[in-house]
Amino acid sequence: MTGQGEEEAHEASGRRARGQLESDVLAALWAADGPRTAREVREQLPGDLAYTTVLTILSRLHDKGMLVRHREGRGYAYEPARDEASHTAQRMHSLLTGGSDRQAVLARFVSELSEQDEHLLHQLLSGHDDALPESRRPPGRR
Repeated sequence: MTGQGEEEAHEASGRRARGQLESDVLAALWAADGPRTAREVREQLPGDLAYTTVLTILSRLHDKGMLVRHREGRGYAYEPARDEASHTAQRMHSLLTGGSDRQAVLARFVSELSEQDEHLLHQLLSGHDDALPESRRPPGRR
Protein backbone atom coordinates (compact mmCIF):
# COMPACT_ATOMS: atom_id res chain seq x y z
CA MET A 1 0.00 0.00 0.00
CA THR A 2 1.34 3.44 -0.83
CA GLY A 3 1.42 6.24 1.68
CA GLN A 4 0.23 9.78 1.06
CA GLY A 5 3.78 11.08 0.65
CA GLU A 6 4.47 8.45 -1.98
CA GLU A 7 1.28 9.36 -3.87
CA GLU A 8 2.24 13.04 -3.79
CA ALA A 9 5.70 12.20 -5.15
CA HIS A 10 4.09 10.29 -8.04
CA GLU A 11 1.80 13.23 -8.78
CA ALA A 12 4.68 15.70 -8.67
CA SER A 13 6.78 13.59 -11.03
CA GLY A 14 3.86 13.09 -13.41
CA ARG A 15 3.99 9.35 -12.83
CA ARG A 16 0.98 7.31 -11.82
CA ALA A 17 0.89 5.26 -8.63
CA ARG A 18 1.53 1.55 -9.07
CA GLY A 19 -1.55 -0.11 -10.58
CA GLN A 20 -3.20 3.20 -11.43
CA LEU A 21 -2.78 2.79 -15.18
CA GLU A 22 -4.39 -0.66 -15.06
CA SER A 23 -7.28 0.84 -13.08
CA ASP A 24 -7.64 3.67 -15.58
CA VAL A 25 -7.69 1.22 -18.50
CA LEU A 26 -10.31 -0.94 -16.79
CA ALA A 27 -12.44 2.12 -16.03
CA ALA A 28 -12.28 3.21 -19.67
CA LEU A 29 -13.37 -0.25 -20.80
CA TRP A 30 -16.20 -0.46 -18.25
CA ALA A 31 -17.48 2.91 -19.49
CA ALA A 32 -17.39 1.75 -23.13
CA ASP A 33 -20.40 0.26 -24.84
CA GLY A 34 -18.44 -2.64 -26.32
CA PRO A 35 -14.95 -3.89 -27.13
CA ARG A 36 -12.29 -1.23 -27.75
CA THR A 37 -8.96 -1.29 -29.56
CA ALA A 38 -5.77 -0.08 -27.90
CA ARG A 39 -5.98 3.13 -29.91
CA GLU A 40 -9.57 3.75 -28.72
CA VAL A 41 -8.63 3.04 -25.11
CA ARG A 42 -5.63 5.39 -25.40
CA GLU A 43 -7.95 8.22 -26.52
CA GLN A 44 -10.01 7.78 -23.33
CA LEU A 45 -7.05 7.99 -20.96
CA PRO A 46 -5.67 11.20 -19.46
CA GLY A 47 -2.19 12.31 -20.43
CA ASP A 48 -0.14 11.56 -23.50
CA LEU A 49 0.54 7.85 -23.20
CA ALA A 50 2.42 5.96 -25.86
CA TYR A 51 0.35 3.52 -27.88
CA THR A 52 2.76 0.73 -26.91
CA THR A 53 2.26 1.49 -23.21
CA VAL A 54 -1.51 1.07 -23.54
CA LEU A 55 -1.02 -2.08 -25.60
CA THR A 56 1.28 -3.51 -22.90
CA ILE A 57 -1.28 -2.79 -20.15
CA LEU A 58 -4.07 -4.36 -22.21
CA SER A 59 -1.92 -7.45 -22.82
CA ARG A 60 -1.07 -7.75 -19.12
CA LEU A 61 -4.72 -7.42 -18.12
CA HIS A 62 -5.62 -10.07 -20.70
CA ASP A 63 -2.90 -12.39 -19.36
CA LYS A 64 -4.32 -11.93 -15.84
CA GLY A 65 -7.75 -12.98 -17.11
CA MET A 66 -9.26 -9.54 -16.51
CA LEU A 67 -9.93 -8.83 -20.20
CA VAL A 68 -11.11 -10.85 -23.15
CA ARG A 69 -9.98 -9.94 -26.62
CA HIS A 70 -11.46 -10.35 -30.07
CA ARG A 71 -9.58 -10.25 -33.36
CA GLU A 72 -10.20 -6.95 -35.13
CA GLY A 73 -8.23 -6.43 -38.32
CA ARG A 74 -4.56 -7.00 -37.61
CA GLY A 75 -4.99 -6.38 -33.89
CA TYR A 76 -7.46 -6.96 -31.09
CA ALA A 77 -10.40 -5.25 -29.42
CA TYR A 78 -10.62 -5.72 -25.65
CA GLU A 79 -13.45 -5.80 -23.14
CA PRO A 80 -13.63 -6.61 -19.42
CA ALA A 81 -14.10 -10.26 -18.50
CA ARG A 82 -16.36 -9.17 -15.61
CA ASP A 83 -18.43 -6.12 -14.86
CA GLU A 84 -17.11 -3.56 -12.41
CA ALA A 85 -19.26 -4.77 -9.50
CA SER A 86 -18.04 -8.37 -9.91
CA HIS A 87 -14.43 -7.21 -10.17
CA THR A 88 -14.70 -5.07 -7.04
CA ALA A 89 -16.46 -7.83 -5.09
CA GLN A 90 -13.70 -10.29 -6.07
CA ARG A 91 -11.03 -7.84 -4.88
CA MET A 92 -12.84 -7.32 -1.58
CA HIS A 93 -13.16 -11.07 -1.10
CA SER A 94 -9.47 -11.56 -1.88
CA LEU A 95 -8.45 -8.93 0.67
CA LEU A 96 -10.74 -10.43 3.28
CA THR A 97 -9.38 -13.92 2.68
CA GLY A 98 -5.80 -12.68 2.91
CA GLY A 99 -6.27 -11.04 6.31
CA SER A 100 -5.29 -12.80 9.52
CA ASP A 101 -8.38 -11.73 11.52
CA ARG A 102 -11.47 -11.99 9.32
CA GLN A 103 -13.85 -10.94 12.12
CA ALA A 104 -11.87 -7.79 12.90
CA VAL A 105 -11.71 -6.84 9.20
CA LEU A 106 -15.45 -7.31 8.73
CA ALA A 107 -16.22 -5.43 11.96
CA ARG A 108 -14.04 -2.49 10.89
CA PHE A 109 -15.53 -2.50 7.39
CA VAL A 110 -19.10 -2.40 8.72
CA SER A 111 -18.25 0.27 11.31
CA GLU A 112 -17.00 2.56 8.55
CA LEU A 113 -20.04 2.22 6.27
CA SER A 114 -22.34 5.16 5.76
CA GLU A 115 -25.81 4.80 7.25
CA GLN A 116 -27.23 4.32 3.75
CA ASP A 117 -24.70 1.59 2.87
CA GLU A 118 -25.25 -0.12 6.22
CA HIS A 119 -29.00 -0.19 5.54
CA LEU A 120 -28.39 -1.56 2.03
CA LEU A 121 -26.07 -4.26 3.38
CA HIS A 122 -28.67 -5.21 5.98
CA GLN A 123 -31.30 -5.52 3.22
CA LEU A 124 -29.00 -7.68 1.12
CA LEU A 125 -28.13 -9.96 4.04
CA SER A 126 -31.82 -10.31 4.87
CA GLY A 127 -32.59 -11.32 1.31
CA HIS A 128 -34.61 -8.18 0.67
CA ASP A 129 -32.81 -7.00 -2.43
CA ASP A 130 -36.07 -6.40 -4.28
CA ALA A 131 -35.62 -2.72 -3.42
CA LEU A 132 -32.57 -2.67 -5.68
CA PRO A 133 -32.94 -1.91 -9.38
CA GLU A 134 -32.90 -5.19 -11.33
CA SER A 135 -29.56 -4.36 -12.94
CA ARG A 136 -27.92 -4.11 -9.49
CA ARG A 137 -29.37 -7.27 -8.01
CA PRO A 138 -26.99 -10.16 -7.46
CA PRO A 139 -27.10 -12.86 -10.16
CA GLY A 140 -29.84 -15.42 -9.53
CA ARG A 141 -32.10 -12.88 -7.78
CA ARG A 142 -33.32 -10.96 -10.80
